[in-house]
Amino acid sequence: MLSLPFMQNALAAGFLIALLCPIIGIFLVLRRFSMIGDTLAHSSFAGVAIGLVIGIHPTITSVIFTTLAAVMIEYMRDSFKRYSEILMSVVMTLSVGIAIILVSSGSANASITQYLFGSILTVTSEDLILVLAVTIASSLLVARFYNELIYSTFDEDGAKVSGIRVKTVNYIFALLMGASISASIRITGILVISSLIVLPVASAMQFRKGFTRTLAIAVIVSVIDVIAGLVLSYYLDSAPGGAIAIMSVATMVISLVMNPMSK
Repeated sequence: MLSLPFMQNALAAGFLIALLCPIIGIFLVLRRFSMIGDTLAHSSFAGVAIGLVIGIHPTITSVIFTTLAAVMIEYMRDSFKRYSEILMSVVMTLSVGIAIILVSSGSANASITQYLFGSILTVTSEDLILVLAVTIASSLLVARFYNELIYSTFDEDGAKVSGIRVKTVNYIFALLMGASISASIRITGILVISSLIVLPVASAMQFRKGFTRTLAIAVIVSVIDVIAGLVLSYYLDSAPGGAIAIMSVATMVISLVMNPMSK
């Protein structure tokens, strides 16, 4: 299995995604913004469809479109705080509508299913380079704004009073969300990427450790889920998205049994 070039690319990209998703996911979960991850996953669908129609690499157009959607959500969330959940539904509906129109018109070819469910057969060196670039950039930015992100996550009003530029931090995080989700969909698929962002973090939280340790546990769980899911999908000859989703749920159940939060 490891001697096959496409599997080497898939495992390398999967490992990078497994590192990337919890770094973004832990802030989303603690901010109770899990719905944003699902919204941006649907936005990436529109980005992929646009790329297929105009003849540009779908991952590139997905990164651009999803990042713009993330910034738009952050702007509307800040301007219309009472209606943030409704506005996210608007963005999701708009994105899905654009994607359906383009796909149903026949302008986008059948390869759209590779992005819906993920595909280990089609991960190219270009995809791997893009995921690597996004992972490095996201890790560096999170490290640079680590304290600001933590402070604004737990107490946004207190962060503003202390002089932290919360709006700037939130917009930077929005950019990271959009880029991370759209860069990951080639492996995991659009339909399950939000679960990979949320479930490893939720599993790690069952152990009730500090923030940094919880993040470390989430990364370990994510790596296990992604690698095991890719290997399982290879032997089952199936799309990796479903296998990764099943592994994520399985590790979540195991963490609940090992260390239930109700204790």
